[in-house]
Amino acid sequence: MAYLGLTRRVVGGYAITMKGVAGFDPRDAYHLVVGLSWPRFVLLAVGVHLLVNTLFALLYLGQAGAVANAHAGSFADAFFFSVETSATVGYGEMYPATLYGHLVCTAEIFAGVALTALTTGLLFVRFARPRPCIIYADRAVIARHLGQPTLMIRVANGRRSLLFDAAAHLNLVLSIRTPGGEVVRRVHELRLTRSQLPMFPVTWILAHTIDETSPLKDYDAERLKEHDARLWLGVEARDVSLAAEIIDTKGYTAAQIEVGKRYVDILSVDTKGNAVADLSAVSRTEHDIGPELTLSGWDDRNWGEAS
Repeated sequence: MAYLGLTRRVVGGYAITMKGVAGFDPRDAYHLVVGLSWPRFVLLAVGVHLLVNTLFALLYLGQAGAVANAHAGSFADAFFFSVETSATVGYGEMYPATLYGHLVCTAEIFAGVALTALTTGLLFVRFARPRPCIIYADRAVIARHLGQPTLMIRVANGRRSLLFDAAAHLNLVLSIRTPGGEVVRRVHELRLTRSQLPMFPVTWILAHTIDETSPLKDYDAERLKEHDARLWLGVEARDVSLAAEIIDTKGYTAAQIEVGKRYVDILSVDTKGNAVADLSAVSRTEHDIGPELTLSGWDDRNWGEAS
């Protein structure tokens, strides 16, 4: 198996350069193609079709008279004949006139049907794959909750449909310099007061209590920047409309963690008593001064705003 010299992976906004990563493996082409962006996928599909038709056009030119009514040595005639054959649209003025021409046509029809089936299947997979629509607050905050400093991240369900069996995983990466001058990156899993929700209709505030056991104990804004603190958040849930699992991730740098701030309340009640959530204000914060907001949730002892 071939190996690449260097490759770069971005995880939650944190770039990692890796050596010795396995290179392209034809047996794993599906993973590569599905992971491409739409512009690259379209370019790849068009490029493969052009390449296949070019190769068969050259084969048709391998024997004079293989294609009736084609101009001798005309690559354009051979190419367009190849396109019509691979697409199985039927023949017009040009058609295979020799045994060699019929054999090449037969091979191209098999190749064209297989290529069309593969392209159709990949298009279906890309369209059918559920896309997450999780709205994240631009910044994480550290405010007091129930008398304890608490790291909080607000997320919201941006779809009209209900999400259920939602789960969140929050990790902290700290870059610690040892006495010998070596930088060691340590990954800590942050325990959330509520890491799962049976239903995730609108909003959810993920909270980690900074107590004696927390890796964030004694950290202020300056120390977070000094240790290049990074938060990696993963959210997974099931979409009721699609009956499929969605997974999404978000990263926060030390500069995106605000100490002494809290999220403003985005939930209200209209004149008819219906709950109203302003998702455009998911990232809005205020100074952590005065009484705490009254927060809705499944259980305020295992706090997580969920509405």
